[in-house]
Amino acid sequence: MTTPPRIRPAYDADERTQLLGWLDMQRAIVHWKCEGLSEEDAHRPVLPSSPLMTVAGLVAHLRWVERDWFEMIFLGLPGRGPKFEGAPDVEDPDMRVEGVPLADLLRDYERQCARSNEVIAAHELDEKGRHPDFRAASASLRWVLFHMIEETARHVGHLDAIREILDGETGYY
Repeated sequence: MTTPPRIRPAYDADERTQLLGWLDMQRAIVHWKCEGLSEEDAHRPVLPSSPLMTVAGLVAHLRWVERDWFEMIFLGLPGRGPKFEGAPDVEDPDMRVEGVPLADLLRDYERQCARSNEVIAAHELDEKGRHPDFRAASASLRWVLFHMIEETARHVGHLDAIREILDGETGYY
């Protein structure tokens, strides 16, 4: 698997290419923000009010968000992962990754993004989600792509701030 390049889509690209291009660029920045981090730093909480918001926790969260939106809500597959298989009263179970190596989390995220891209390639942008238990399934694939760009970019901003606090590294792309 190959992480997509950190480049913006062409100004004149078609809609699908632009949407996927922007999403892939944000996904690539996630990988970039993790480069060179020690395991200790990847799992180090730096925000007192958000102890689970670590680099490792954010990568795990993004992996499960990809799965939830593209496979569960859009395709209608059953819920899977920490939110559905753990204790129901545990807050943010998808970000609880103590002891899981960052490299494993990044590999899982990359695989999930590749699976999401397969889903995107196989469906029309106007096609609606299928999960009967989620109101969000009424959203089109286009809407899901916009949402995932927003979701990923928001967490890239978190990663950027966390990385600067950890070791002073900065930069957008």
